[in-house]
Amino acid sequence: MGESKPAISGMPARSGTLFEVLRQELKLRNYSHKTLTAYRSCLRSFIRYFSPRHPRELSNEDIREYLVYLIEEKHFTAGSINQAFNAIRFLYVELYRKPVVIDGIPRPLRDEKLPTVLSQDEVVKILCAVRNVKHKAILMLIYSAGLRVGESVRLKLSDVDGERMMIHVQGAKGRKDRYTLLSEAALVQLREYYKEYHPREYLFEGARGRKHLSERSAEKVFCIASKKAGIKKPVSIHALRHSFATHLLEAGVDIKYIQELLGHSRVKTTEIYTHVSQKFLGKITSPLDQALQLRKRNTK
Repeated sequence: MGESKPAISGMPARSGTLFEVLRQELKLRNYSHKTLTAYRSCLRSFIRYFSPRHPRELSNEDIREYLVYLIEEKHFTAGSINQAFNAIRFLYVELYRKPVVIDGIPRPLRDEKLPTVLSQDEVVKILCAVRNVKHKAILMLIYSAGLRVGESVRLKLSDVDGERMMIHVQGAKGRKDRYTLLSEAALVQLREYYKEYHPREYLFEGARGRKHLSERSAEKVFCIASKKAGIKKPVSIHALRHSFATHLLEAGVDIKYIQELLGHSRVKTTEIYTHVSQKFLGKITSPLDQALQLRKRNTK
């Protein structure tokens, strides 16, 4: 990409490559490591596509062409396209100070897919399929507290408050802290797990000297358990969080409280669970059933 050119206008090239400057700028804005990794990957692909042309030489039409390429040739989802757009926007607006380059480029609409929810019986079947106390503890915690998998593996021992029966989730999505529920059953399982494994800092330590269990390892535990339990639905470990929210809603818990427990910024995000709740959908009678019942009454 020609490192002899300055990474940022007015900044000498020796101050670092574009990716080093990107890292510094994202850190200064307190972006997460996950966002840094994603933006770096997106921009590497973007720069490689136009090589040997420098990003400064590109126009609005060039970027449009690239986004269309991602859609038509790479078959990126709307979410992935938006992530690439955000990375490119950061490059031109925040680093190059050239917002005009991406002016007027539309973002693709996200697919509004409903979450797949497990019944409470299915959740119990999955938990019963797990024999390892550590694996069972993490799945119980995710479901009982509505945690994201990344939140669960990064919990520290100090985040679990057995007296107040609460879990302190720190630095969650959007750099927000929150408190959520600590289930009595999950606490019993955690104590059994602690006696056997004796974790020191992180609640669920990783193998081979890793600080904490990886998200992929937790996902694999769920995948194996759901297959053993005979679950036919296409679910990932995130279905436990979806199920937590839906089951609370069906139990009559106010949606504002559920929003707080999940750490959603807007209640509109939480309202998606009203579309999959049996409590709400179960109140509606299908017109077919109504028609057949009416016919049955009329023929008596």
